[in-house]
Amino acid sequence: MSKLRIAVIGAGHLGRIHSKLIGQVDGASLVGVSDPFESARTNAAELFSVPTFADYRDLIPNIDAAIIAAPTDLHAEIAGTLISAGKHVMVEKPVTIESTDADRLAALAAKRQVTLQVGHVERFNPAFTALGDLAVDVKYVEAVRASSFPGRCLDVGVVMDLMIHDIDLVLSMTNAPLKSVSASGMAVISNHDDLVETRLEFECGLVANLKASRISPTPARSMQVFGANGFAEIDFGAPSLSVVRPCESVVNRSFDLSMETENPLGYSATLFSGKLQCETLELEPRNAILDELHDFVISIQTGIAPTVDGVAGARAVTIANRILEAVQQRQWYTDCRTTEVGPHAIPRERIEAVSRRIHQDRKAA
Repeated sequence: MSKLRIAVIGAGHLGRIHSKLIGQVDGASLVGVSDPFESARTNAAELFSVPTFADYRDLIPNIDAAIIAAPTDLHAEIAGTLISAGKHVMVEKPVTIESTDADRLAALAAKRQVTLQVGHVERFNPAFTALGDLAVDVKYVEAVRASSFPGRCLDVGVVMDLMIHDIDLVLSMTNAPLKSVSASGMAVISNHDDLVETRLEFECGLVANLKASRISPTPARSMQVFGANGFAEIDFGAPSLSVVRPCESVVNRSFDLSMETENPLGYSATLFSGKLQCETLELEPRNAILDELHDFVISIQTGIAPTVDGVAGARAVTIANRILEAVQQRQWYTDCRTTEVGPHAIPRERIEAVSRRIHQDRKAA
């Protein structure tokens, strides 16, 4: 079987990573890189020894598939052109900015019978893949994803840039429709949301509280999962996974603390050695992006849907836009004016400013 000819569109940070790793994927080879900036093309040519192109469309006759690592606002146009030409596509998250574009691409890929994969790489994080049955019948999720100011991906806000990872992970745990969304957020130093928190409630009873920031001095990529099969705490950065599994009497609600001990204050050691068994799992070191690329190539070769297909990517974009709508409608004051709604709300006078003004008014009187 001849190797799949794959091109990378976009020679920025992620594009360079994909270009480097494709050579490690069985059955695939990098045949070209496209970027509109000459300096990026020169760098790619030196690093990967492949032809480079200013216009990605010049690659189409000579490729079987492409990885899109271009700015988010270009995803819909580039992916649509490639899929229409019968090319398999992996596009970095989010698949598009608008939900209608995401749905259109998913439908087009199905019609053309090509693979459309979305780069939600945390699905391949070994701490998440090791969840097993703890990801079944989940009822509560809490996640925090924070970074210092990245200086890139500023064409979208923190919901589309960071939170969408956790949105996708939550959606992988349920097929139930979304029941309600509440959210608030602030645009602090960019033109988009930089800090957002949301509460998602699904018709199956699952509740997810998600927080994301790209102006945090302390990085974080963590998630807590609670369900019928136990509790899990994930650190995506380490990565690490700690689990707590309840015994049968706790699961079936026959456990009675008053029958177990006369001294609840001293019961902690017994509880966590017998009734709630704690364990930190050993994880096999993995390169999640490399695993993601393997998944893409295997999907093309076999016709089996990738782990995160176009439909899953579109679903995440739809929820992300629901969150952004809630952020835009957030009222910060009961007597709010138009300028005090949403992430760009103008703050009221600070306490010290009010104090100074009152003092000046008294002096003038």
